[in-house]
Amino acid sequence: MIKQILGRLPKKPAKSGEKELAGAGTSLPSPTADARTTTDLTMSSRLVNPNSYASTVTNPGQNYAARNAGVSNGFTASAGYEALPSFRDVPASEKPTLFLRKLAMCCVQFDFTDPTKDVKEKEIKRQTLLELVDYITSATGKFPEPVVQEVIKMVSANLFRGPTPAPRENKALESFDLEEEEPVMDPAWPHLQIVYELFLRFIQSPETDAKLAKRYIDHGFIIRLLDLFDSEDPREREYLKTILHRIYGKFMVHRPFIRKAINNIFYRFIFETEKHNGIAELLEILGSIINGFALPLKEEHKLFLVRALIPLHKPKCVAMYHQQLSYCVTQFVEKDCKLADTVIRGLLKYWPITNSSKEVMFLGELEEVLEATQPAEFQRCMVPLFRQIARCLCSSHFQVAERALFLWNNDHIEGLIKQNSKVILPIIFPALERNTKGHWNQAVQSLSLNVRKIFMDHDPTLFEECRKKFEEEEAQEASVRSKREAIWKRLEEIALSKSAQ
Repeated sequence: MIKQILGRLPKKPAKSGEKELAGAGTSLPSPTADARTTTDLTMSSRLVNPNSYASTVTNPGQNYAARNAGVSNGFTASAGYEALPSFRDVPASEKPTLFLRKLAMCCVQFDFTDPTKDVKEKEIKRQTLLELVDYITSATGKFPEPVVQEVIKMVSANLFRGPTPAPRENKALESFDLEEEEPVMDPAWPHLQIVYELFLRFIQSPETDAKLAKRYIDHGFIIRLLDLFDSEDPREREYLKTILHRIYGKFMVHRPFIRKAINNIFYRFIFETEKHNGIAELLEILGSIINGFALPLKEEHKLFLVRALIPLHKPKCVAMYHQQLSYCVTQFVEKDCKLADTVIRGLLKYWPITNSSKEVMFLGELEEVLEATQPAEFQRCMVPLFRQIARCLCSSHFQVAERALFLWNNDHIEGLIKQNSKVILPIIFPALERNTKGHWNQAVQSLSLNVRKIFMDHDPTLFEECRKKFEEEEAQEASVRSKREAIWKRLEEIALSKSAQ
């Protein structure tokens, strides 16, 4: 008897603060408002429907939860999942409540690994999500708190799903080429894309109040959003990139936290795992952020350059994100030319020894940095820099030597070199001479002759001094080599004579 009475009592509503929050997004053309859809989110005080905002939010999706008791990762009681009326078929006063009911309905999860399972219900959910996108796009009044809360709840339920085992996680990173591997496509993408689009438009909407939404798009939400960047599906990472950028722009209070959280991802990638699918997208976001840094640069931003961006040159898979990394680094030098010495020395610290393709990338980045470098900063690092360039000029890999010689095609860099030719020419002269006489690649020989002529025309006296010194050193080396060979020959004769006795 008592159990029956207790069973009829209403259950205690869940606290809003205990709900997980979530989100994600992408870069798509600006959505066009659907003229057939109208929105009236400001009429909550005039609602006559007993299912008010408050009652709906207290236990959103309660009807669906009751029908689907015991369901964990997928919807099984398909008989309870029915389409709700269209927004066009209900009075304007009922649309806000219907909107919340549709959001709650879309919190239900399905198993997309089996395309034959729950086909009807999946299509109902897809159509409902499309209606929600239209509704948000055409909103004409500020979204009240219950709507914000339920949008975040629905987005969280769909995007922050359980991790799926990655087919490559047990492979050594260097054993395969990620650029040639087929990307892993999420089978749930037809639904996830609409959820991402909905959330993107919700963030971009002028009807979304940042002061209100930041209660639900909080630090926990941002961390889980950043975790999704490791997705192997490039379409998802593209949405995430755009959505995070919009969040950064709209929620100023979260900006320091977002930068710190991205830093932590980089640190873990550089010093622990060297495995992450979203480094390029995160760097693309940061490139835009760095571009907007005010001058003078804060110490925090300079530390980010030294502790995160420069060490990102270390991992073997740097080719996957080097273009975005190079842009970020160059942005720092363009904003503060005094950082050129720090950046160049950082590049030299992580300069590859046995990876020729990586060397070519480093030389390309070096050219971009030098193009933004002023004479004072150039002079600070030119000695170690051109010692490395001299080694590149001598490389047996023709692309490395060729790329190093291409530096002289840049007028700004050539000007810096000419201004400091008395220091630079003695360092690289031996490499140029050996290339012109003995490099196996004809293009490298030709380019070396051109560079040699530049120095000869610029300062004939210095060039002649370097040539004489080079010939003297070559003669000394030949003499030492001859003496060494004579000693070895004498030792062989002694050994033969002793063995004959």
